[in-house]
Amino acid sequence: MQTKPTKSIYWGVVRLLGNNFLMAATDEGLCYLQFHDANPAAGVDEGAWSELAKWARAQLPEPNWVEDAEKLQPYILQLEEYLKGLRTTFTLPLDLRGTTFQQSVWRVLHEIPHGETFSYSQVAQELDKSSAVRAVGTAIGANPVLIVVPCHRVVGKDGSLTGYRGGLRNKEKLLLLERAGM
Repeated sequence: MQTKPTKSIYWGVVRLLGNNFLMAATDEGLCYLQFHDANPAAGVDEGAWSELAKWARAQLPEPNWVEDAEKLQPYILQLEEYLKGLRTTFTLPLDLRGTTFQQSVWRVLHEIPHGETFSYSQVAQELDKSSAVRAVGTAIGANPVLIVVPCHRVVGKDGSLTGYRGGLRNKEKLLLLERAGM
C-alpha cells in the first residue's frame, strides 16, 4: 500500500518592530500568520500552537512540522518592510486554504487599497451576495494569514473597529500605519 507523502510546514515565532508573530509556510507559500503574545525566546505558547495545529489538521492532514527561520526569511522581510511603512503590497506566494466562499472573500480583501477600509456589507456587495454579510464576517474571521490578506481593512458599517483575530489594538495600529504612509 502506497502512503500519501506528507506536506512540510515550516514555522517559527518572529519578533518584528515590537510585534510577535507565529508564521508558517509550505513549499507553495505563506499559509499562516497570526499575532503572537508570547516572547519568541520563550517559544510558542500552548494556545497559539494549538490554534496553528488545529488549522493545520483541518487543511493539511499529518504535516511534517519543521521549525525553520531560514525558509521563512522572504516572508519575514516583506512583513518587516510593511511594518516599517516601506511596502504597501505583498508579492510573496501564498498557500491559502479554505472553502470556495472563503477564498472569494479573501480575494476581495486583497482588492481593498492600502490605507482604505471596506465595511462587511461592501465586501458582500463585491461578491454580489448582499445578504451574506454574516457569512462574509465568518470567512474574514477564518483568514489564516493576517496582514498579508488584509482583513484589518474591514470595519463596521459606521466605520467602527470591529472584531479582529489579532486584537482590536493591533487592527487600529495597522490602519494608522497605512494611513500615515499615504
